[in-house]
Amino acid sequence: MQKSQTLKKLLAVSAVAAMFISVGVQAQTQTSTMQSDATGQTASNTKLSAGDEKALKDMAQANINEIAAAKIALTKAQSSEVKAFAQKMVDDHGAALTKVQTTAQQKGVTLPTEPDAMHKTMAAQLEKQSGDAFDKMYMENAGTKDHEMVLAKLKSDASMIKDADVKALADAHTPVVEQHLKSAQQINK
Repeated sequence: MQKSQTLKKLLAVSAVAAMFISVGVQAQTQTSTMQSDATGQTASNTKLSAGDEKALKDMAQANINEIAAAKIALTKAQSSEVKAFAQKMVDDHGAALTKVQTTAQQKGVTLPTEPDAMHKTMAAQLEKQSGDAFDKMYMENAGTKDHEMVLAKLKSDASMIKDADVKALADAHTPVVEQHLKSAQQINK
């Protein structure tokens, strides 16, 4: 009989404890849901300036263009040095594109998903080349000219960027693009 009463008390205490625990978990869940909703609203309701949105789109486009050209070079380049450069472009610009896409998604910005018209034309011209002619054309265009153009665009966009996240991306991209340009110039010598 005493065991039965002890067991009943233990069950009652367990039931009460379980109720308090579930109420606490439910309260925490509702609080964290409200916090994440508020965070999501802040991110999506904060409209980027036209300059910030342009900078994000420019960074994405530059990365997409470089990756597309580098993938062609990985299959067509003759020189191991050019192939190594192309692999670095795929790796570095792929990582950079992922960061740009993450920021754009947080800011509600739709990015381009394929090379622009100029780079599609360049890709078609690259596809027609082979051997040393391919290596020279790839390094002059995707290696040197594109990185000079991207660097100039990054610097001009950076002066007008207001959003801290977009500014941090541009600031992080600039030294990488500068290094790519130096590498391309060394290979072109």
